[in-house]
Amino acid sequence: QTFEKLLIANRGEIACRVIKTCKKMGIKTVAIHSDVDANAVHVKMADEAVCVGPAPTSKSYLNMDAIMEVIRKTRAQAVSLNVSICCSFLSSLSLQASEGVTFIGPDTHAIQAMGDKIESKLLAKNAKVNTIPGFDGVVKDADEAVRIAREIGYPVMIKASAGGGGKGMRIAWDDEETREGFRFSSQEAASSFGDDRLLIEKFIDNPRHIEIQVCTIIIIAVLADKHGNALWLNERECSIQRRNQKVVEEAPSTFLDPETRRAMGEQAVALAKAVKYSSAGTVEFLVDSSKNFYFLEMNTRLQVEHPVTECITGLDLVQEMIRVAKGYPLRHKQADIPINGWAVECRVYAEDPYKSFGLPSIGKLSQYQEPLHVPSVRVDSGIQQGSDISIYYDPMISKLITYGSNRAEALKRMEEALDNYVIRGVAHNISLLREVIVHPRFVQGDISTKFLPEVYPDGFKGHKLTDLERRQLLATTASLYVAEQLRSQRFLGTPRIPIAKSKRSSWELSVHLGDGIYPVAVSKHGSSFSVEVDGMKLNVTSEWNLASPLLSVTIDGTQRTIQRISRNASGETSIQFLGTVYKLQILTKVAAELSKYMPEKAAEDTSSILRSPMPGTVVAVSVKPGDMV
Repeated sequence: QTFEKLLIANRGEIACRVIKTCKKMGIKTVAIHSDVDANAVHVKMADEAVCVGPAPTSKSYLNMDAIMEVIRKTRAQAVSLNVSICCSFLSSLSLQASEGVTFIGPDTHAIQAMGDKIESKLLAKNAKVNTIPGFDGVVKDADEAVRIAREIGYPVMIKASAGGGGKGMRIAWDDEETREGFRFSSQEAASSFGDDRLLIEKFIDNPRHIEIQVCTIIIIAVLADKHGNALWLNERECSIQRRNQKVVEEAPSTFLDPETRRAMGEQAVALAKAVKYSSAGTVEFLVDSSKNFYFLEMNTRLQVEHPVTECITGLDLVQEMIRVAKGYPLRHKQADIPINGWAVECRVYAEDPYKSFGLPSIGKLSQYQEPLHVPSVRVDSGIQQGSDISIYYDPMISKLITYGSNRAEALKRMEEALDNYVIRGVAHNISLLREVIVHPRFVQGDISTKFLPEVYPDGFKGHKLTDLERRQLLATTASLYVAEQLRSQRFLGTPRIPIAKSKRSSWELSVHLGDGIYPVAVSKHGSSFSVEVDGMKLNVTSEWNLASPLLSVTIDGTQRTIQRISRNASGETSIQFLGTVYKLQILTKVAAELSKYMPEKAAEDTSSILRSPMPGTVVAVSVKPGDMV
């Protein structure tokens, strides 16, 4: 027996995730939504749904007055609030408690203590948890920031005390960068969290970012009596990041040995007990190359990457949170928590990975198909075909998780899942994710938070084809072109023009890829094509289901899954191959010879145009007419 009705004060994939467990437990759910989210997936999944305001989060999903009114109106017994909680929420949570509404999560004391990086660091020190050297107070101004940075020693990390998600963080290597970092971090912190307080720590060079999942039950007040049980649920490796935000996560970590894992777990539990924590949460550590580890922060919520922990332990963390909130003791002991197999999670974003490893993209998902037919794949998403990716919310499309008996198996399944993921209508980061998981350094476990800038110092450019892969792409594209030409000659299985000659069996084509133009000869043998490229013959076979967004092709015994993104009447086509989209042009030999007479379209003159690289709000214009620039 837990709750009859639970209100979920969130949106997207995490709201859908909570609803799934509630359905399993027989709990009715209430969803809240903004006016632009009226047709969102989480709204359709819930038993009830109430609009709480317009699109901006401050006026809807973070509007606690409106949320409290919905709680009263729907008579929800519990509320799951999994957003970044600011101080104004804490009084509301206390009010909920006084009205008999249970919060699914820790109490307000733990949220306030761990939500403030300055206070959480002091608590961690008192609990004998390793912390990063730095200044433990609030930095008053830029001059004090420079003085503190010099005392600590460069490089330093400037952080928002109330921050999270990489916001309000800057690395400074000298006095000038410290002054600039103080200004930008305080502005961003005030804008994002309503709190411009900053702290300064020593920057740990070449670190790994490792989280320890903790699940404690010290139930207070409305929740229940105190039980004092606490568990650590192994670690998650989160070192692949861009702009201090995680991109790829896995569990367990390739880096930790049992002794370090146990030491980190025990410190995580010590901190949870010190703050009287009572729910699922994560304690984050930075680990250097010598396996020294330092407390980073504690997240008092169910985090984005929790599925990898669920995969290797077999626990449903949402169910555990609901049971804890109701006052039940934990059902497990530390010895019961296993590491079974390996799990990897990729965060699939509507982002352009060719711009700073991912700048947001907006638009409507014109076609969307999750790779759930691939074995041992889990997709946590809150969108569907036709959903809008807007400027108002995080551009995450889904969390793609694969599981295997070992790391190699989990990574191989992730590679297959990424190839089989169909996303149309917005830019996405599938190409970057696929390149990361097959990169030799990642496969060997040689990773740190500097992985992306070190591997791609000039920015991400997509997959670089080997000669064999280039021939495979050319042969596949030419075969696809011929298969389409043959299909267009028939209607309902019979020739369109009965008197036309049929049984053509060979084609001479010219394929333009990148800076090269390649002659390609194709001959048909049953359902297979023999393709000659660079003087070498390749055998290409497939079912040639041209209506499917996915096409499984076998090239000389090697299976590849490709996607044709677009095509037009001039022979131009875009093919997603090995995760990256390549632009090609296929012409017959005659058309290729005549194409040199076609005038080239002049490139657009953009010298007088200033274009934003991403959607957003203009917050400052630092020039005026007459200024020299």
